[in-house]
Amino acid sequence: MENMQDLESINIGIVGHVEHGKTTILQRLTGKLTTMHSEELKRGMTIKLGYADFIIHEKDGKLGVKEGKPLRYVSFIDNPGHEMLMATMLSGAALIDAAILVIAANEGIKPQTREHLTALQAKNISQIVIIQNKIDLVTKEQALKNYREIKEFVKGTLAENSPIIPCSAQQNVNIDKIIEAIYSLKIPKRDLESKPLFIIARSFDINRPGTQIEKLKGGVLGGALKKGRLKIGDEIEIKPGLILKKENQTVYKTVKTRILALYKGKYPIKEATPGCSLAIETELDPILTKADNLSGCVASLANELPEITNKIKLKFKLFDKIYGAKEEKKVENIKNAENLLLSANTSITVGFVTKVAGNEAELNLKIPVVPFKAETLGIARNIQGHWRLIGWGELI
Repeated sequence: MENMQDLESINIGIVGHVEHGKTTILQRLTGKLTTMHSEELKRGMTIKLGYADFIIHEKDGKLGVKEGKPLRYVSFIDNPGHEMLMATMLSGAALIDAAILVIAANEGIKPQTREHLTALQAKNISQIVIIQNKIDLVTKEQALKNYREIKEFVKGTLAENSPIIPCSAQQNVNIDKIIEAIYSLKIPKRDLESKPLFIIARSFDINRPGTQIEKLKGGVLGGALKKGRLKIGDEIEIKPGLILKKENQTVYKTVKTRILALYKGKYPIKEATPGCSLAIETELDPILTKADNLSGCVASLANELPEITNKIKLKFKLFDKIYGAKEEKKVENIKNAENLLLSANTSITVGFVTKVAGNEAELNLKIPVVPFKAETLGIARNIQGHWRLIGWGELI
């Protein structure tokens, strides 16, 4: 597509309780069946990353996804509904412009529904479209009852005035209304002037066994550009980088490389800006990027990233209750000497609390992070063998 470089783009997170129909909705919208943990490359380069994408077209005054004038490129981030992955969802919300909250009419408001909405509020994601899915499995009276429950559920939240679209993804009912709602979402102002920050969610070797040496492709990074611009030919650095063993100790080595190609979905572009999932082909030996070796890292122009650290200080805000468990319990304050699961962008680490004073805490990290002032991290606590989201923190 000739104008893909300039086509407006938006990143949307799709959230909701497990098995409420997120994957089926994405398949109806994009024609792709995706999962969070088992993605593949298409045509040698398109990286799904647990993401899916499509282009909204306009023809004869109607919006669709197959033909007509291209209006908007939409990239979906398929957030996990499973309770074990909730901490990841909070930091992932830093990459999205809006969210779709899926609620199954036959099951109603579930623990992860509440936890996901709480996380969206914590990240101040105010553009939310609610999909009342699986209406084909309930009576009209049950659907109306569930609708009223949803209205009550979002009352007083950022989603209070969000549209609620009744839908049956399986029966292809009201998919057109979802497309209209997505097109009505506002494109936020992008930060194009700051130094680029690329969040790496996946890394790949896209070469098939037996590929001739002269036809080998460099290692590929998949993820999202949070701010700034990246273009073909840029020299970039990746941190924390490669994990090495040295004298029985784990050390991290910064990786530097050059951008050979950029892809927005399956479309090649010359310059990348924030707003969608991206694939970056590099000069790296693909052995360094295979099997997600560099996932959880961040990339920027060479010599622009802060030094990695195993010690952080953060100002935290805890939720009133723990959502997701069978019983909603009050969140107790963070304590000295406890271990917390922290999610920063796409990386996960465990922090040992060394000091707590008011709403500030200092932690020693098992896996180092690249610290960015005012960056938000998801905070989870191990409760009865499960990591439960208890709040979020801001690096200071």
